[in-house]
Amino acid sequence: MTLHDDAVLVLKAYEDQAELRQAYLDHLSVHPDGMWKACEAGHLTASALVIDPEQRRVLLTLHKKLSMWLQMGGHCEPGDATMAAAALREAEEESGIAGLTLLAGGPVRLDRHPIPAPCHWHLDVQYAALAPAGAVEAISDESLDLRWFGYDEVAAVADTSVVNLLEATRARL
Repeated sequence: MTLHDDAVLVLKAYEDQAELRQAYLDHLSVHPDGMWKACEAGHLTASALVIDPEQRRVLLTLHKKLSMWLQMGGHCEPGDATMAAAALREAEEESGIAGLTLLAGGPVRLDRHPIPAPCHWHLDVQYAALAPAGAVEAISDESLDLRWFGYDEVAAVADTSVVNLLEATRARL
């Protein structure tokens, strides 16, 4: 099974956000390269909101290019077997935390957001991951900073996409 096939199966099984889910499926049916950064019409990305072991805080990265506090995430790579694997890889790379565990039940939500040219859209498949006890974060090359924020602090520092992801994650916990 390819990463493309996995994405289609994940999206078909995902029951929330029906209209956006269909837009993702339509995109993949029209763009065979729709998983990859090279697809200028837009491409799928994978991300994960990292939750502390006590489930009171989230770890956000101050994105180097966007200067925004975001969840960990990014582009799919050829070595990613599944969307979940891509999200977990990105979360571990960007947080510096090994041993993250994705929440059961697949993606928490979907988000489509415009990005600067040459590409037009990121179609983000968003997961949530629990950090292991004693986890210590480490800033990656893609980040200006990493910081733990209490649930009630997120709306003051992050955009609505991150706030919506946190709300959906908390509902699943």
